Amino acid sequence: MISFSSFYQQIADSNLQHWLEELPAIIGKWQRSHKHGNLPKWEKVLNKLNYPEPDQIDLKDSVTIGSGEQLTAGQQEKLANLLGLFQPWRKGPFTIHGIDIDTEWRSDWKWDRVKPHISPLKNRTVLDVGCGSGYHMWRMLGDGAKRVVGVDPSPLFLCQFEAVKRLAGKDHPVHLLPLGIEELPPLDAFDTVFSMGVLYHRRSPIDHLLQLRDQLRTGGELVLETLVIDGDVNDVLVPEDRYGKMNNVWFIPSVDALMLWLKKCEFIDIRCVDVDTTSLAEQRSTNWMKNESLVDYLDPNDVSLTVEGYPAPKRATIIATKSQPNLELK
Repeated sequence: MISFSSFYQQIADSNLQHWLEELPAIIGKWQRSHKHGNLPKWEKVLNKLNYPEPDQIDLKDSVTIGSGEQLTAGQQEKLANLLGLFQPWRKGPFTIHGIDIDTEWRSDWKWDRVKPHISPLKNRTVLDVGCGSGYHMWRMLGDGAKRVVGVDPSPLFLCQFEAVKRLAGKDHPVHLLPLGIEELPPLDAFDTVFSMGVLYHRRSPIDHLLQLRDQLRTGGELVLETLVIDGDVNDVLVPEDRYGKMNNVWFIPSVDALMLWLKKCEFIDIRCVDVDTTSLAEQRSTNWMKNESLVDYLDPNDVSLTVEGYPAPKRATIIATKSQPNLELK
Protein backbone atom coordinates (compact mmCIF):
# COMPACT_ATOMS: atom_id res chain seq x y z
CA MET A 1 0.00 0.00 0.00
CA ILE A 2 1.27 3.48 -0.88
CA SER A 3 2.37 5.28 2.29
CA PHE A 4 1.85 8.95 3.10
CA SER A 5 3.88 8.92 6.33
CA SER A 6 6.75 10.87 4.77
CA PHE A 7 4.34 13.64 3.82
CA TYR A 8 2.92 13.78 7.33
CA GLN A 9 6.43 13.97 8.79
CA GLN A 10 7.49 16.75 6.43
CA ILE A 11 4.51 18.99 7.19
CA ALA A 12 4.58 18.43 10.97
CA ASP A 13 6.70 21.53 11.56
CA SER A 14 5.44 23.58 8.61
CA ASN A 15 2.59 25.98 7.95
CA LEU A 16 0.62 22.96 6.68
CA GLN A 17 0.67 21.23 10.07
CA HIS A 18 -3.03 21.94 10.75
CA TRP A 19 -3.84 19.45 8.00
CA LEU A 20 -2.61 16.72 10.35
CA GLU A 21 -5.74 17.22 12.45
CA GLU A 22 -7.95 15.83 9.66
CA LEU A 23 -5.96 14.67 6.63
CA PRO A 24 -4.70 11.26 7.89
CA ALA A 25 -8.29 10.21 8.59
CA ILE A 26 -9.46 11.46 5.18
CA ILE A 27 -6.70 9.61 3.32
CA GLY A 28 -7.19 6.56 5.54
CA LYS A 29 -10.82 6.47 4.49
CA TRP A 30 -9.73 6.67 0.82
CA GLN A 31 -7.31 3.78 1.34
CA ARG A 32 -9.97 1.61 2.97
CA SER A 33 -12.87 2.37 0.68
CA HIS A 34 -11.44 3.20 -2.73
CA LYS A 35 -12.14 0.52 -5.29
CA HIS A 36 -10.09 0.25 -8.45
CA GLY A 37 -9.54 -3.09 -10.10
CA ASN A 38 -6.00 -2.30 -11.27
CA LEU A 39 -4.69 -0.64 -8.10
CA PRO A 40 -3.27 -3.85 -6.53
CA LYS A 41 -1.53 -4.65 -9.83
CA TRP A 42 -0.05 -1.15 -10.08
CA GLU A 43 1.19 -1.30 -6.49
CA LYS A 44 2.98 -4.58 -7.29
CA VAL A 45 4.67 -2.86 -10.23
CA LEU A 46 5.76 0.00 -7.97
CA ASN A 47 7.43 -2.50 -5.66
CA LYS A 48 9.55 -3.73 -8.58
CA LEU A 49 11.04 -0.29 -9.26
CA ASN A 50 14.27 -0.99 -7.40
CA TYR A 51 16.89 0.93 -9.34
CA PRO A 52 20.05 2.79 -8.29
CA GLU A 53 20.02 6.42 -7.21
CA PRO A 54 19.95 8.48 -10.45
CA ASP A 55 23.30 9.87 -11.53
CA GLN A 56 21.62 13.08 -12.73
CA ILE A 57 18.33 14.93 -12.35
CA ASP A 58 17.10 17.89 -14.40
CA LEU A 59 13.87 19.49 -13.24
CA LYS A 60 14.64 22.99 -14.47
CA ASP A 61 14.25 22.52 -18.22
CA SER A 62 12.55 19.12 -18.31
CA VAL A 63 11.79 16.17 -16.06
CA THR A 64 14.85 14.04 -16.69
CA ILE A 65 15.86 11.43 -14.13
CA GLY A 66 19.04 9.40 -14.53
CA SER A 67 20.93 8.60 -17.71
CA GLY A 68 20.66 5.71 -20.10
CA GLU A 69 24.31 4.83 -19.45
CA GLN A 70 23.52 4.09 -15.80
CA LEU A 71 21.58 0.91 -16.69
CA THR A 72 22.42 -2.11 -18.79
CA ALA A 73 20.37 -2.65 -21.93
CA GLY A 74 18.47 -5.40 -20.14
CA GLN A 75 17.73 -3.21 -17.12
CA GLN A 76 16.56 -0.41 -19.37
CA GLU A 77 14.25 -2.72 -21.31
CA LYS A 78 12.80 -4.11 -18.08
CA LEU A 79 12.20 -0.60 -16.72
CA ALA A 80 10.50 0.48 -19.96
CA ASN A 81 8.20 -2.54 -19.75
CA LEU A 82 7.34 -1.79 -16.11
CA LEU A 83 6.57 1.86 -16.84
CA GLY A 84 4.47 0.76 -19.80
CA LEU A 85 2.14 -1.03 -17.39
CA PHE A 86 1.00 2.39 -16.14
CA GLN A 87 -0.47 3.38 -19.53
CA PRO A 88 -2.13 5.56 -20.57
CA TRP A 89 0.39 8.30 -19.75
CA ARG A 90 -1.40 11.58 -20.37
CA LYS A 91 0.71 14.41 -18.86
CA GLY A 92 4.46 14.77 -19.39
CA PRO A 93 6.89 14.15 -21.04
CA PHE A 94 9.34 12.34 -18.76
CA THR A 95 12.79 10.98 -19.57
CA ILE A 96 13.86 8.28 -17.13
CA HIS A 97 17.21 6.51 -17.54
CA GLY A 98 17.12 7.25 -21.26
CA ILE A 99 13.51 6.10 -21.68
CA ASP A 100 11.36 8.79 -23.28
CA ILE A 101 7.79 8.65 -21.99
CA ASP A 102 6.06 10.51 -24.81
CA THR A 103 2.78 11.43 -23.15
CA GLU A 104 -0.47 12.48 -24.79
CA TRP A 105 -0.02 16.09 -23.70
CA ARG A 106 3.08 18.23 -24.19
CA SER A 107 2.65 19.64 -20.70
CA ASP A 108 6.04 21.30 -21.03
CA TRP A 109 4.53 23.62 -23.64
CA LYS A 110 1.86 24.72 -21.17
CA TRP A 111 4.54 25.32 -18.54
CA ASP A 112 6.52 27.44 -21.00
CA ARG A 113 3.41 29.59 -21.55
CA VAL A 114 2.60 29.95 -17.86
CA LYS A 115 6.00 30.27 -16.20
CA PRO A 116 7.04 33.74 -17.48
CA HIS A 117 3.97 35.34 -15.91
CA ILE A 118 3.88 33.89 -12.40
CA SER A 119 5.64 35.09 -9.28
CA PRO A 120 8.99 33.30 -8.77
CA LEU A 121 8.41 30.00 -7.00
CA LYS A 122 11.67 30.04 -5.03
CA ASN A 123 11.00 29.06 -1.39
CA ARG A 124 7.23 29.01 -1.98
CA THR A 125 4.80 26.40 -0.71
CA VAL A 126 2.71 25.37 -3.71
CA LEU A 127 -0.57 23.50 -4.24
CA ASP A 128 -1.35 21.99 -7.65
CA VAL A 129 -5.05 21.11 -7.94
CA GLY A 130 -5.88 18.44 -10.52
CA CYS A 131 -2.17 17.69 -10.86
CA GLY A 132 -2.52 14.55 -12.98
CA SER A 133 0.61 12.41 -12.78
CA GLY A 134 2.57 15.32 -11.37
CA TYR A 135 4.59 16.63 -14.33
CA HIS A 136 4.09 20.28 -13.45
CA MET A 137 4.80 19.57 -9.78
CA TRP A 138 8.31 18.44 -10.69
CA ARG A 139 8.81 21.56 -12.81
CA MET A 140 7.62 23.71 -9.88
CA LEU A 141 10.17 21.98 -7.67
CA GLY A 142 12.81 22.58 -10.31
CA ASP A 143 12.02 26.29 -10.20
CA GLY A 144 12.84 26.42 -6.51
CA ALA A 145 9.58 25.73 -4.69
CA LYS A 146 10.14 24.80 -1.04
CA ARG A 147 7.36 22.23 -1.05
CA VAL A 148 4.83 21.12 -3.69
CA VAL A 149 1.59 19.32 -2.87
CA GLY A 150 -0.68 18.02 -5.61
CA VAL A 151 -4.21 16.67 -5.35
CA ASP A 152 -5.89 14.41 -7.88
CA PRO A 153 -8.32 11.57 -7.09
CA SER A 154 -7.17 9.26 -9.91
CA PRO A 155 -5.45 6.07 -8.63
CA LEU A 156 -3.58 5.74 -11.93
CA PHE A 157 -2.16 9.26 -11.67
CA LEU A 158 -1.09 8.51 -8.10
CA CYS A 159 0.77 5.38 -9.21
CA GLN A 160 2.41 7.15 -12.15
CA PHE A 161 3.58 9.89 -9.79
CA GLU A 162 4.85 7.36 -7.26
CA ALA A 163 6.78 5.56 -10.01
CA VAL A 164 8.59 8.74 -11.02
CA LYS A 165 9.22 9.71 -7.40
CA ARG A 166 10.72 6.35 -6.49
CA LEU A 167 13.01 6.47 -9.50
CA ALA A 168 14.06 10.03 -8.58
CA GLY A 169 15.78 8.71 -5.48
CA LYS A 170 15.94 10.85 -2.36
CA ASP A 171 12.74 11.99 -0.67
CA HIS A 172 12.00 15.14 -2.64
CA PRO A 173 9.51 17.60 -1.07
CA VAL A 174 6.82 16.84 -3.64
CA HIS A 175 3.71 14.87 -2.74
CA LEU A 176 0.48 13.77 -4.43
CA LEU A 177 -2.66 13.21 -2.35
CA PRO A 178 -5.41 11.09 -4.00
CA LEU A 179 -8.16 13.54 -3.13
CA GLY A 180 -10.29 16.24 -4.71
CA ILE A 181 -9.90 19.80 -3.51
CA GLU A 182 -13.38 19.65 -1.97
CA GLU A 183 -12.02 17.06 0.49
CA LEU A 184 -9.20 19.30 1.74
CA PRO A 185 -9.70 21.23 4.98
CA PRO A 186 -9.31 25.00 4.30
CA LEU A 187 -5.76 26.00 5.20
CA ASP A 188 -5.11 29.61 4.11
CA ALA A 189 -1.42 28.72 3.88
CA PHE A 190 -0.17 28.22 0.31
CA ASP A 191 1.87 30.92 -1.40
CA THR A 192 0.77 29.79 -4.88
CA VAL A 193 -2.18 27.64 -5.92
CA PHE A 194 -2.42 26.24 -9.46
CA SER A 195 -5.64 25.00 -11.04
CA MET A 196 -4.94 24.03 -14.64
CA GLY A 197 -7.47 22.14 -16.73
CA VAL A 198 -9.96 21.67 -13.89
CA LEU A 199 -12.54 24.47 -13.77
CA TYR A 200 -14.64 23.29 -16.73
CA HIS A 201 -15.01 19.88 -15.08
CA ARG A 202 -16.65 21.40 -12.00
CA ARG A 203 -20.43 21.53 -11.73
CA SER A 204 -20.10 24.69 -9.64
CA PRO A 205 -17.20 26.82 -10.91
CA ILE A 206 -17.77 29.52 -8.28
CA ASP A 207 -17.46 26.95 -5.51
CA HIS A 208 -14.21 25.75 -7.09
CA LEU A 209 -12.80 29.28 -7.10
CA LEU A 210 -13.76 29.69 -3.44
CA GLN A 211 -12.09 26.37 -2.60
CA LEU A 212 -8.91 27.55 -4.31
CA ARG A 213 -9.07 30.81 -2.37
CA ASP A 214 -9.50 28.92 0.91
CA GLN A 215 -6.11 27.25 0.41
CA LEU A 216 -4.22 30.50 -0.31
CA ARG A 217 -2.71 32.78 2.27
CA THR A 218 -3.77 36.40 2.07
CA GLY A 219 -1.68 37.92 -0.72
CA GLY A 220 -1.07 34.49 -2.25
CA GLU A 221 -1.23 33.94 -5.99
CA LEU A 222 -3.77 31.91 -7.97
CA VAL A 223 -2.74 30.56 -11.37
CA LEU A 224 -5.89 29.48 -13.20
CA GLU A 225 -5.76 27.83 -16.63
CA THR A 226 -8.99 26.69 -18.24
CA LEU A 227 -11.03 26.42 -21.42
CA VAL A 228 -12.56 29.68 -22.65
CA ILE A 229 -14.70 30.88 -25.54
CA ASP A 230 -14.70 34.14 -27.43
CA GLY A 231 -17.25 36.68 -26.23
CA ASP A 232 -18.03 39.36 -23.69
CA VAL A 233 -18.70 39.32 -19.96
CA ASN A 234 -22.14 37.73 -20.47
CA ASP A 235 -20.98 34.78 -22.60
CA VAL A 236 -20.68 31.29 -21.10
CA LEU A 237 -20.94 28.04 -23.06
CA VAL A 238 -22.95 25.29 -21.35
CA PRO A 239 -22.68 22.17 -23.55
CA GLU A 240 -26.02 20.42 -23.92
CA ASP A 241 -24.42 16.99 -23.72
CA ARG A 242 -20.76 16.37 -24.56
CA TYR A 243 -17.93 18.72 -25.45
CA GLY A 244 -15.06 17.18 -27.42
CA LYS A 245 -16.58 13.78 -26.53
CA MET A 246 -16.24 14.62 -22.81
CA ASN A 247 -19.40 14.23 -20.76
CA ASN A 248 -18.01 16.13 -17.75
CA VAL A 249 -17.66 19.64 -19.17
CA TRP A 250 -20.12 22.01 -17.51
CA PHE A 251 -19.21 25.67 -18.04
CA ILE A 252 -16.80 27.33 -20.49
CA PRO A 253 -16.78 31.11 -19.93
CA SER A 254 -15.35 33.94 -21.95
CA VAL A 255 -12.20 35.51 -20.50
CA ASP A 256 -14.20 38.54 -19.37
CA ALA A 257 -16.82 36.35 -17.67
CA LEU A 258 -14.11 34.34 -15.93
CA MET A 259 -12.44 37.49 -14.66
CA LEU A 260 -15.80 38.67 -13.32
CA TRP A 261 -16.23 35.37 -11.47
CA LEU A 262 -12.83 35.88 -9.85
CA LYS A 263 -13.72 39.43 -8.88
CA LYS A 264 -16.97 38.19 -7.35
CA CYS A 265 -14.90 35.75 -5.28
CA GLU A 266 -12.89 38.75 -4.05
CA PHE A 267 -9.67 38.10 -5.89
CA ILE A 268 -7.72 41.20 -6.88
CA ASP A 269 -5.02 42.07 -9.45
CA ILE A 270 -6.83 39.82 -11.93
CA ARG A 271 -5.17 39.61 -15.35
CA CYS A 272 -5.25 37.36 -18.37
CA VAL A 273 -1.67 36.58 -19.40
CA ASP A 274 -2.16 34.05 -22.19
CA VAL A 275 -4.79 32.70 -24.58
CA ASP A 276 -3.83 29.75 -26.74
CA THR A 277 -5.70 27.40 -29.08
CA THR A 278 -4.76 23.80 -28.36
CA SER A 279 -2.91 22.37 -31.35
CA LEU A 280 -2.88 18.82 -32.69
CA ALA A 281 0.84 18.73 -31.89
CA GLU A 282 0.26 19.53 -28.21
CA GLN A 283 -2.36 16.83 -27.58
CA ARG A 284 -2.13 13.60 -29.56
CA SER A 285 -1.99 9.82 -29.36
CA THR A 286 1.44 8.26 -28.78
CA ASN A 287 2.93 4.86 -28.04
CA TRP A 288 2.42 5.67 -24.36
CA MET A 289 -1.21 6.78 -24.82
CA LYS A 290 -2.86 4.81 -27.60
CA ASN A 291 -6.45 5.94 -27.07
CA GLU A 292 -8.30 8.66 -28.95
CA SER A 293 -6.96 12.20 -28.63
CA LEU A 294 -7.65 15.72 -29.85
CA VAL A 295 -7.80 14.91 -33.57
CA ASP A 296 -10.68 12.52 -32.81
CA TYR A 297 -12.56 15.18 -30.84
CA LEU A 298 -12.59 17.76 -33.65
CA ASP A 299 -14.78 18.03 -36.73
CA PRO A 300 -12.79 16.27 -39.49
CA ASN A 301 -13.97 18.89 -41.98
CA ASP A 302 -13.35 21.93 -39.76
CA VAL A 303 -10.81 21.70 -36.94
CA SER A 304 -12.04 25.02 -35.53
CA LEU A 305 -15.03 23.05 -34.20
CA THR A 306 -15.50 20.01 -31.98
CA VAL A 307 -17.37 17.01 -33.32
CA GLU A 308 -20.46 18.43 -31.59
CA GLY A 309 -20.11 21.77 -33.39
CA TYR A 310 -18.78 23.82 -30.47
CA PRO A 311 -15.67 26.03 -30.72
CA ALA A 312 -12.48 23.97 -30.58
CA PRO A 313 -10.52 24.03 -27.30
CA LYS A 314 -8.97 27.39 -26.47
CA ARG A 315 -7.24 27.91 -23.14
CA ALA A 316 -6.62 31.04 -21.11
CA THR A 317 -4.30 31.58 -18.17
CA ILE A 318 -5.52 34.01 -15.53
CA ILE A 319 -3.45 35.17 -12.57
CA ALA A 320 -5.04 36.72 -9.48
CA THR A 321 -4.22 37.55 -5.86
CA LYS A 322 -6.14 36.62 -2.73
CA SER A 323 -7.45 39.64 -0.87
CA GLN A 324 -8.71 39.73 2.70
CA PRO A 325 -11.58 37.19 2.76
CA ASN A 326 -15.19 38.19 3.11
CA LEU A 327 -16.71 35.72 5.59
CA GLU A 328 -20.09 36.07 3.88
CA LEU A 329 -18.73 34.13 0.89
CA LYS A 330 -17.74 31.12 3.01
